[in-house]
Amino acid sequence: MRVSRIQAAENRETVINVASRLFRERGFDGIGLKDLMQAAGLTQGAFYKQFASKDDLAVQASRRAMESATLRWSAATAAKSEDPLGAVIAFYLSMGHRGEKMDGCPIVALGSDAARQGSEVKASFEAGIKEHLEILGRFIAHAKAEEPDRKAMAILSTMVGALMLSRVVNDPDLAQAFLDAATGQVREAAAA
Repeated sequence: MRVSRIQAAENRETVINVASRLFRERGFDGIGLKDLMQAAGLTQGAFYKQFASKDDLAVQASRRAMESATLRWSAATAAKSEDPLGAVIAFYLSMGHRGEKMDGCPIVALGSDAARQGSEVKASFEAGIKEHLEILGRFIAHAKAEEPDRKAMAILSTMVGALMLSRVVNDPDLAQAFLDAATGQVREAAAA
């Protein structure tokens, strides 16, 4: 059955969105095309009409995941515009975010996988990371901190590391302790 161009474009977006979430949950190699396409409500045969390869989809899904993360940062700051850095810290370094494996931070969920992917996947992550650094840099510059670029790098590194560590431990108290320690360190770094 032939689908319209509009439907084909919608199907492509659906596959990218589903892959973005499933890759974060299972890793790039943790789900096959058959299961991924089934989750998108499509047949495996439809995949190659939309994408050149699974690597092509990984690039698109990585870009979408990073865009989604940036939108979540924006939503958090819009809800608390008087303290945008505090809003991002409260959202990002929370037990709720820790539990969001499909919709949470793609850097945490896929960072080590992305490091083993091709340059195009890495470029998607790099673009998203640079956007995160720019956002953090604006928050820090607004607070009149010295060296906002270096501080933004340190803050992002601390936040990503703390969230990742909180996800790899079973003990919820230890997980919360990682998030709390990072919250304190990030606030101190931004204020210094």
